[in-house]
Amino acid sequence: MKVPIATSQTILVVGAGISGMTAALEAAECGREVVLIERSATLGGRTALLYRYFPKMCHPACGLEINLRRLKGNRNVRVMTMTEVVRIEGKRGAYTATLKIRPRYVNENCTACGECAAVVSSEIPDAYNYGQGKIKAAHLPYAMAYPQRYVLDPSLIGTEEADKAKAACKVDAIDLAMQEETVELAVGAVVWATGWKPYDAAKIQPYGYGRFPNVITSVEFERLADPAGPTGGKLLRPSDGREAKDIAFIQCAGSRDENHLRHCSRICCMATLKQTQYVREAHGDAAKSTVYYIDIRAIDRFEDFYQMVQQDATVTFVKSKVANIEQAKNGDLVLHGVDTEGYHRYASMHDLVVLAIGMEPEANGITLPDDVITDSSGFIEGSADGGMLGAGSAASPLDVNRSVQSATGAALRAIKVIHQTVGEEA
Repeated sequence: MKVPIATSQTILVVGAGISGMTAALEAAECGREVVLIERSATLGGRTALLYRYFPKMCHPACGLEINLRRLKGNRNVRVMTMTEVVRIEGKRGAYTATLKIRPRYVNENCTACGECAAVVSSEIPDAYNYGQGKIKAAHLPYAMAYPQRYVLDPSLIGTEEADKAKAACKVDAIDLAMQEETVELAVGAVVWATGWKPYDAAKIQPYGYGRFPNVITSVEFERLADPAGPTGGKLLRPSDGREAKDIAFIQCAGSRDENHLRHCSRICCMATLKQTQYVREAHGDAAKSTVYYIDIRAIDRFEDFYQMVQQDATVTFVKSKVANIEQAKNGDLVLHGVDTEGYHRYASMHDLVVLAIGMEPEANGITLPDDVITDSSGFIEGSADGGMLGAGSAASPLDVNRSVQSATGAALRAIKVIHQTVGEEA
């Protein structure tokens, strides 16, 4: 990989989801040099894994495609995929960032023709679909992936299949000799846009995730509903492939709970309201969605969407924190709890249970510089000297719209750091 030239006037953006892309573009379009790094093979983050946005119910390709066009046309942004931060040293205006670049085993010659995948039989879990199904070990992460280049999984290296993939490539794009690299960049400011990850639902033991196949998370359900997902958009139960028409949605799964995540994850209510409409679209008036909730937090312009779902005859709201789930012999699930509006106990059976899983900062699994300040949940507030900044859902639980706003603000503050550094040097 060609390593970009960087100086104390360069802004490093860590993470290339919707927040990182936004921060990089806003800074670059103001004339600043930006290095945008992403540890996966493609840009887009979790936004690229959505089926639709709320409340307009449009596909995320809309926003991502525009941002990708802006990135391709801006020479001020240098993109490095499969790259992560090892450490950052120095001070505001004069940081040294040490980066680790993992081998992709496919170079810039790749035309995404798919010939390498055609001769490979080995499969790996499909990360794009949260492990629901398999994908070839030589693969394009997803249709809109940027860069449009295939990836060879490390498990292939040293095998006959790797040699077959190389032989099948007509443009000499497969480089099996690629090695991990470590490089250093001088940068003046750092924007941490590392995003979020779903809370581990298996930790919520009464709900049986991991034990009961028909208990899934909201992010997994999002991929089920997508025609590009593992079931071609059909809402099929993992246990037996039967269509799920009676679906329970459990809110605050891992959020607002001293035993799990203390904070409200903010996106869960709207995600569930949106997903009830996937059920209606799949089954029409025969659909049945039941939302078990503590309270519904739909604010500002989202209130209209909430009211629309409330009027949907296929959706029922039960004000209750589900106590536990049991599995019947046929794979159906029995939810136990107390309806706090009528104060009566229930034992309700459903085909499928979707946990509106909480949002945890991805930074909880990253070694941050010692002077980066995080809150009690691990969200990044920035550094004491102001040279490192949090953006998007790395800084707070936010939806896509508010993540973009947060990233724009972070970009402007990073530009200010660069300008102040220039003034101090003068």
